[in-house]
Amino acid sequence: MSTSTSLPLFSLSFWRSLWPPHLPHKPLHALLLGILAGLSISLSSASVGLYLQQRRREALLRRLPPRPIEIRRDEVVKGVMGLIGNTPLMRIESLSEATGCNILGKCEFLNPGGSVKDRVALKMIEDAEAQGMLHPNTESRIFEGTVGSTGISLATVARARGYETTIIMPDDVSAEKRQTLLCLSARVEQVRPASIVDQKQFVNLARQRALSFGRTKLPQKSLLDAMATPTPPGEDIVVASQVSTEDALHEAGARLALEESPRGFFADQFENLSNHDAHYLGTGPEIWRQTNGNVDAFVSGAGTGGTIAGTGQFLKEQKPEVVVALADPEGSGLYNKIKFGVMYDPREKEGSKRRHQVDTVVEGIGINRLTKNFELGLPIIDTAYRVTDPEAVAMSRHLVKHDGLFLGSSSACNLVACVRLAHRLGRGHTIVTILCDSGNRHYSKFWNDEYLRNANIPIDLSIVDDLIAGREAT
Repeated sequence: MSTSTSLPLFSLSFWRSLWPPHLPHKPLHALLLGILAGLSISLSSASVGLYLQQRRREALLRRLPPRPIEIRRDEVVKGVMGLIGNTPLMRIESLSEATGCNILGKCEFLNPGGSVKDRVALKMIEDAEAQGMLHPNTESRIFEGTVGSTGISLATVARARGYETTIIMPDDVSAEKRQTLLCLSARVEQVRPASIVDQKQFVNLARQRALSFGRTKLPQKSLLDAMATPTPPGEDIVVASQVSTEDALHEAGARLALEESPRGFFADQFENLSNHDAHYLGTGPEIWRQTNGNVDAFVSGAGTGGTIAGTGQFLKEQKPEVVVALADPEGSGLYNKIKFGVMYDPREKEGSKRRHQVDTVVEGIGINRLTKNFELGLPIIDTAYRVTDPEAVAMSRHLVKHDGLFLGSSSACNLVACVRLAHRLGRGHTIVTILCDSGNRHYSKFWNDEYLRNANIPIDLSIVDDLIAGREAT
């Protein structure tokens, strides 16, 4: 073996072994230094070139108008379901400038069904399908008791997934919600507002309708165990099938007969924990990414409780010092539950208006019982703010005047609570809330000045001015 093959490639001895012995070594050193210098200059030039190219790209992007939503190549979503979630997070300029805090709103009104409830509807249906409780295109029907938004979301998703819907709702909700449901081919039944202990209350009726849809009431746990299919997470979920238990369990092709039979499914947004999971797995992570983890507080109202419980829990797990605050309208008992541990509101003793499930013009939030979803949020909710009807109305008009935002009643309620929390936290903090739906579903009540006057609810924008200035009446 020659000497050169036994020497390392990058050693000086290797190159000396190749250099003719009758020539002096000085030119060899110069040659090696030249090669190294050339490599260094080449690498440096490439790095400088890439840096200058990046700077030019950034300068061009700065000159372009800002884009609210990034559009990427080869990004086509599959149907209506692909549009649900990943909503923008926007800064509410007027309130942020006035309070010194970044008050950010998650634009859930941009979901295809027009509200935050699209997330819940999709998750409930997906989970029911995964657990074998629903099968598409079998003439199955989804039943739900709702004040409107969840029903609209269910009707939207159900139609896209191959199901029919029946929605039971109070007869005092805004007419726009009923009209939207009818346009989505939902079957709508309106009933008088009643307490949850009344069997004619809209949620209880939805459960009954789901059971009566099939000829036989099927105890979900025992039937599914017999069919060796997954057991649902809660035994309260009602599924009725138009095939008898005996036929399903004993005849040939039993599983196929059961799967292809039309079913009545009670979605049960108040107690179905898919509601909580939709926000824990979706809304919370989105907010965390969109703020890059720079979030100090989260504010939300609660009807079913899934939004505040699921989103709040995720944010608390990422950053334990995040303040989770409840925005609660008049007549609801949740404020007192958080502040004093007692589920009670003195206005309910009178029950004079009963315009809704609680005594308020605000629709979609506020309740006088504890749901399973809200109970999950009790350990992580830090504080609560009571919001009056005049405050919610004034905030909605303020947002139109100063921000061009046309929002629904629960969104306005949330933002009143945000301003109060901003005063407590001080300047420089970031507060995120949910913009649940737009004002399009509230023309006949919340955005109807004549209706408000008849209900003795003032429309006074100075209420928000005083709120921002900290001059609100105690």
